[in-house]
Amino acid sequence: MIPLPPDLAVPPYGAATLADVLPGAATALGVPVGRGALARDPLDLTGVLGGARRVAVLLIDGLGADLVRAHAEFAPTLAALSSPVGDLSAPCPSTTPVSLATLGTGLPPGSHGILGFVTLVPGEGGATGEGRTLNHVQWVDDPDPAVWQARRTVFEQAETAGVSATAVGPYAYAGSGLTRAVYRGATYTGAVSHGDVCALVLGALAATPRALVYGYIPELDLTGHVRGVDSPSWRAQLAFVDRVVEELVAGLPDDAALLVTADHGMLDVPDVTRVDLDEEPDLSDGVRLLAGEPRARYVHAEPGAEDDVLHSWREVLGHRAWVVSREDAVASGIFGPVDDAVAARIGDVVALARGTWALTTPRLEPGPSRLVAYHGSLTATELAIPLLVARGRALG
Repeated sequence: MIPLPPDLAVPPYGAATLADVLPGAATALGVPVGRGALARDPLDLTGVLGGARRVAVLLIDGLGADLVRAHAEFAPTLAALSSPVGDLSAPCPSTTPVSLATLGTGLPPGSHGILGFVTLVPGEGGATGEGRTLNHVQWVDDPDPAVWQARRTVFEQAETAGVSATAVGPYAYAGSGLTRAVYRGATYTGAVSHGDVCALVLGALAATPRALVYGYIPELDLTGHVRGVDSPSWRAQLAFVDRVVEELVAGLPDDAALLVTADHGMLDVPDVTRVDLDEEPDLSDGVRLLAGEPRARYVHAEPGAEDDVLHSWREVLGHRAWVVSREDAVASGIFGPVDDAVAARIGDVVALARGTWALTTPRLEPGPSRLVAYHGSLTATELAIPLLVARGRALG
C-alpha cells in the first residue's frame, strides 16, 4: 500500500471528527445512541454541555477552523466562544454531502455510503453503458434516499428516546434526497433568511422540555467558492454569519447550549495549480467514468483497465495528487471501515489533490471548473473544523 504523503491526514473517526458531534450531543440529552464499535461520546460533550436539557448544533458550511483564526476580527462572537476540545476533523472527502451525512448519522463515510459530491450509482449502465452518476446536491428521489443511505440517523434515535428533533435549513432543500437521507427523523423546517434561521432554531429549542435542534447555513461556502476565501466578499459574509451566532447566543434558553461547527475548510486555488484533465489525453485512456470533484477524484475504469489507469494517473499527476487504487484507499482508513455494499461507489482509482492543486475538467464540469476556492482533499486546512460552545445562564 502506498502511504498517505505527510501533507495529507486520515480523519480520526470515533475520536475527534464531525461524526462525533451529534452522537455526543444526543448522549448528553440521555439518548442511548448506537454507533457500533464507536464510543457514544468520545468528546465528552456530556461534560462540556453541563447538564443542558436542550442542545442546538449549528453547522456553518465552509467555516474552517484555520479561516476562523485568520479572520477573527470579522467574527468577534465566534472568536470569543469556548473551544473545549480543540479542532475536529472533517471526513473524507472533505465535502458537504459527505460531511452532512457523517454528522447526521454519527458514522464515517464508509458506513453511511455517501462517499462523494458526485459518485457512481453501481449497477446502472445508463444509455451509453458508461454508468450513471449521482450528484448529491441535485438529488431528489432516485435512488431512494432510505436505501442509498440506510443507516439510522441520530435524529431518529433521539425521537425514539423521546427527545424532540428538529432540523432548520434552507427552504429550498426541504424534501431533497440529501435532506431525507441525512436528517431523517427530524422535523425539517425551511428557513428563508438568516433571521429566520435564528427564530426557528430558538423557537424549536423553547418548544419542548428536551430538544435536539440542528441548523445549517450554506452561504459562506458559496461565497468562498465563487469569490475566494481571501476576498472582501467572503469576509463580509463571515461578519453576517457571526451576527447570526451572536443572536443565537443571546436568545438561548437558560438550560440550553449551542454548539457551532462546520463541514470542512477550504482554500483558494490559483490558475498555476490547476490541472486541466481535458488537456491530458493519457488520463482518459481506459476511463469509463469520472466522478468526485476537483480535489477528490474517483476514476472508474473500463473492465480490465484498472491497473493501466492507475499507472497513467500516477505518472501524469506525480506529486500533485495522492493516487491509489480503491483497495489501497480503503485500507488506508480515510473513509473509516467501508461496508461491502457501498464500496463500488468509490472509484477504481482515487486521486486526492495535494497542496493547492485542483483536477478540473471544463468540458464535463464547466461551472465547478471556474470556481476560485475548493475543498475535498485531506490537507490540514480542509480538514480542520471548529467546535465552539455557548451555554445558557443556568449552565454557567
